[in-house]
Amino acid sequence: MKHVKYADYHHLDHVKEQQKSKKTLWITLILTLFFTIVEIVGGLLSNSLALLSDSAHMISDVIALGLSMTAIYMATRKPTKKYTFGFLRFEIIASFLNGLALAVIAIGIAIEGINRMIHPQDVDLQLMLTIASIGLIVNIVLTIVLSRSTKEEDNLNVKSALWHFIGDLLSSVGVIASAILIYFTGYYLFDPLISMVIGGIIFMGGFKIIRESLAVLMESVPEQFDLDQIRADLASVEGVYDVHELHLWAVSTEHYSLTAHVFVREDIQPYCVILGINHLLKTKYGIEHSTIQIEHPMILDHGEYGKQFLLQEA
Repeated sequence: MKHVKYADYHHLDHVKEQQKSKKTLWITLILTLFFTIVEIVGGLLSNSLALLSDSAHMISDVIALGLSMTAIYMATRKPTKKYTFGFLRFEIIASFLNGLALAVIAIGIAIEGINRMIHPQDVDLQLMLTIASIGLIVNIVLTIVLSRSTKEEDNLNVKSALWHFIGDLLSSVGVIASAILIYFTGYYLFDPLISMVIGGIIFMGGFKIIRESLAVLMESVPEQFDLDQIRADLASVEGVYDVHELHLWAVSTEHYSLTAHVFVREDIQPYCVILGINHLLKTKYGIEHSTIQIEHPMILDHGEYGKQFLLQEA
C-alpha cells in the first residue's frame, strides 16, 4: 500500500460556503459606512449625546461587519495539516469580539449619559431629528435584510450583526423621541436619559452574543442536544455494551463533532458497529463528523470503571 506524508482526506470539507450571508453583509457594510459618516457629522453639529451614542454604535457596526466578512471568507478556506478543522472557528471568535464591542460601547454611553445629566448641554433639535429620521429608515431596511438572511442561513456573525442593527433601530427611535420630548418640554435631560436606555438595550444584545459564542469556544454541548439521550441511543446499537468518554461540541454553527469510546461484543464485526453508530448520529441528530474508538475492557486499562464493568458482565 502506498503511504503519503500527509493525507488530507476529510469526509467533511470543514468549510462553510454562505453566499447569501456574504452578499447580505456586503450590502449592509456599504450602507452602514455611508450613514456612519453622516451621523458622526450630524451628532457633532447638533451636540446631541443620543445621536453621538448612536453614531458610536454605528462605528462598532462597521468594525463588526468587517470582522464578520473576514470570518465568512476565512470559513471557506480548506483545512491544513496545522488547522485540521479549517478556519470555521474564526466565525465564533469574530462574534465574541462583536458582542464584547457592544457591551463596551453600552458602558461608555452610560458613563457619558451620567456626565451629561450632571452637566446638561443644549442640542440642535432640528438637525438631530433630521439625522435620526434618516437613520431610522436605513436601520429598518438593514434589520429586515439581516433578519431574512438569518432565516435562510445559520450564521452567528449575521445574528450578531442583526443585534447591532436592532440596537441601531431602537437608537433611532430613541433619538427621535428625545428630540420630540425636548421640543415640547424644554428639558434637555431627556437626551442623556434616552441614550442610557439605548445603551442598556445594546448591552443586553452584546451579552447574548458573548454568551452564545463563549459556549462554543468553551466546547460545551450545544443546547439542542441531550447527551444522556445520545449515550442511550449509542448503547442501543447492536453489539455495543457500553459507551464512555463521550464528547460533543460545535466547531462553528451547524458544524458538530462527536467522539466516543465503546465496548463491543467479541462476536460482532467492529466495522459494523461503527457503521451503525455513524448512521444513527447522521439520521437522528444531523451529526456527520464522529470518531468512534472500539475497545475491550480486558485488554485496555480502564481503572475502576473497567473493573466494575467486568464484574457486572461476569
